[in-house]
Amino acid sequence: MGCDRNCGLIAGAVIGAILAVFGGILMPVGDMLVEKTIRKEVVLEEGTIAFKNWVKTGTDVYRQFWIFDVQNPQEVATNSSRIKVKQKGPYTYRVRYLAKENVTHENYTVSFMQPNGAIFEPSMSVGTENDTFTVLNLAVAAAPHIYTNAFVQAVLNSLIKKSKSSMFQTRTLKELLWGYSDPFLSLVPYPISTTVGVFYPYNNTADGVYKVFNGKEDISKVAIIDTYKGKRSIYAVFGSEVNLKGIPVYRFVLPSKAFASPFQNPDNDCFCTEKIISNNCTSYGVLDISKCKEGKPVYISLPHFLHASPDVLEPIEGLNPNEEEHRTYLDVEPVTGFTLHFAKRLQVNILVKPAKKIEALKALKRPYIVPILWLNETGTIGDEKAEMFRSQVTGKIKLLGLVEITLLSVGVVMFVAFMISYCVCRSQDVK
Repeated sequence: MGCDRNCGLIAGAVIGAILAVFGGILMPVGDMLVEKTIRKEVVLEEGTIAFKNWVKTGTDVYRQFWIFDVQNPQEVATNSSRIKVKQKGPYTYRVRYLAKENVTHENYTVSFMQPNGAIFEPSMSVGTENDTFTVLNLAVAAAPHIYTNAFVQAVLNSLIKKSKSSMFQTRTLKELLWGYSDPFLSLVPYPISTTVGVFYPYNNTADGVYKVFNGKEDISKVAIIDTYKGKRSIYAVFGSEVNLKGIPVYRFVLPSKAFASPFQNPDNDCFCTEKIISNNCTSYGVLDISKCKEGKPVYISLPHFLHASPDVLEPIEGLNPNEEEHRTYLDVEPVTGFTLHFAKRLQVNILVKPAKKIEALKALKRPYIVPILWLNETGTIGDEKAEMFRSQVTGKIKLLGLVEITLLSVGVVMFVAFMISYCVCRSQDVK
């Protein structure tokens, strides 16, 4: 009887040990199998589920615009006062709904062009495309930057006066974003483009070339931009762990260092093209991209000059930088590397400075980096796809983890309990 009892206890301990070992082995092996299965379908290559959904996204992507309406244009043009602005928006367009083109694979990257298209969404906007705003005159502000010769500026000044153009203008939303025929440029006696707009040309054009990682070398980089038009993309850093529709994700944020001065971030040295406006390259929070815009004095920043130096903010009234509303971030599911939600927020600004030969600008006593608009391009996984993701990916991973922990826990408990019982019974038998 004692032998049977002891044998049973030993057998229970052995079974517990086997379960514990199996649970322990299942952890790395199971994780490896899950990773292998996921890797097979989430890399960007022909035939995978990820590639099919990436070429033409099934998620709606929207671009919201807030326009900075200037409240005191005459006061600024005459007395070089601080510019008072009031943002109006959002005005929302659906974008990135066209399939990617010219897709090519090379090593661990995929290159493509993104066709441009924008569809106005009245139900998601505060007004119509015919709403008007007082904004900086883009052509007049750019003239002295593109044409620095005094004689040429004098000629341009006569054309500006003849067209009755001034430092500021009133434009509709549609004109400002997508283009309008500029009266001043229309008088220039040699062939130039006379259409002006912040995003002109846009519809029926393509953006790129983009080069993104395909995820084969590092699954966490899948679909992350490597270069844009041959230049390295702005990077993001880990911010926090958040829950997105029941899916645990890592939130990566655009750091303030991305818009830092060259003294704070040497990588930004190429964005400091002159010494006066940038206070000898010590100003921060804005990047000069005029080299990419044919000499037009375009600066980009975060909305409301978030993380900008005081000298950039001081000439403008009405800005309220807020980290929560104005930062750029993306939420990445860590197992698959999929971006399930993103908010790309940027502000477009134009530099305007005094120009003695141009009457519309000669009263200015200082340069201004004038905010024109800011945008929020955002997309998030839909409820239906989130449910599918939870059941097919997150749910299975959780179930596997639960099985692993259960086997290990039950096995250890069984082994310890049966071994203790065996030892107790053995001591009693000896007595």
